Amino acid sequence: MEKKEYVTYGQKGQCGCGCGCGSDLPSITGCRFSLSPMTDRFAEIILDAVKATKTDKVWQETGKLSTIYRGRQIHVEDAVKACFIHAWRKDVHMTKEATFSRGCPGDIAGDSFLAEDEVLLNEPAIRNIHFPVACKIALYPMGIPNYMEYIAEVVNHAIDLGIYEKSAHYCTVLSCDVQELFDYIHYVNTYCAEHLSHYIFEVTISVNSPTKEA
Repeated sequence: MEKKEYVTYGQKGQCGCGCGCGSDLPSITGCRFSLSPMTDRFAEIILDAVKATKTDKVWQETGKLSTIYRGRQIHVEDAVKACFIHAWRKDVHMTKEATFSRGCPGDIAGDSFLAEDEVLLNEPAIRNIHFPVACKIALYPMGIPNYMEYIAEVVNHAIDLGIYEKSAHYCTVLSCDVQELFDYIHYVNTYCAEHLSHYIFEVTISVNSPTKEA
């Protein structure tokens, strides 16, 4: 019988709950995302957006299913935001599915680039571009029993900002300007990096939806 090659993700008993799991890894933030323009020009829009995004300060890879950026949090966020804004068209309904993650015990130190400076490569060209977005978010604090407290914290911050629309099954719905949304995404990632050893943050963004519900 042929021996199967099974994967290993960390070690049994390691939970990412602050007990030191994965603590030897550098501070890598990762985001895997997929753009979905609802047009027969989808390939052109996606590839043009990826090419227009400056990725000198992140590790990046684009495949047939998605694109991933890995590195320092602010530079990953900068590239993710730029790629979405570069893909936006006034007349095209588009969605973006993005998964942010940090602290996974099964993560590796490779496939990343941790730029030392804080100069954002894309922000100057995109910070004055505005358009409305609808968004649903779901935060998953990993390996801790009181995870709902952290979820409530980030949802309440959205309420304070005035971008909260409603809570729904398995997600929270936001409605705001694209700049406000990515400022909020930065807040969530920063808050989670400061308080959690491992988290996953799911974000779905919709623009120009033909229906009232995103």
